[in-house]
Amino acid sequence: MRFKHGLLIVAIGALCLGPANAQSAKDAIEASNAEFMKSLNSKDAAGVASHYTDDAAVLPPNGMRVDGRENIQKFWQGIIEYGVSDLKLTTVEVEERGDLAFELGSFTYKAPGKDSKPMDASGKAIVIWKKAQNGSWQLYRDIWNDDPAKK
Repeated sequence: MRFKHGLLIVAIGALCLGPANAQSAKDAIEASNAEFMKSLNSKDAAGVASHYTDDAAVLPPNGMRVDGRENIQKFWQGIIEYGVSDLKLTTVEVEERGDLAFELGSFTYKAPGKDSKPMDASGKAIVIWKKAQNGSWQLYRDIWNDDPAKK
């Protein structure tokens, strides 16, 4: 009976650790998103790109795939120069699977509209995150699209 009791404790422990790991991934991703927003909103494309893996890919709406951190930095520099500002990322859910995590999120930002007046925009995103050797989470695949314009 003692042996079975030990197995029960191990099984309960394993079940309890699963959600804790998923929560830690979510916390780490939300912290990384906060730094990402800070970098973009302070017009620091290198800071934005630092959140991606070396072999990352960005799949922007109505645009070509952008591969590699260096090219991703150039992409975000163009977005910054275009006038995108006030980015706010919201993590809706995170699912962790080993060294990968999947994030469903939403975002808002301001972009130049008619007569260069800033207009509000919003959208949704799916991001695949990869755990680095140092244990941090980095963007591996990043795809998003805008919600329809509000009239």
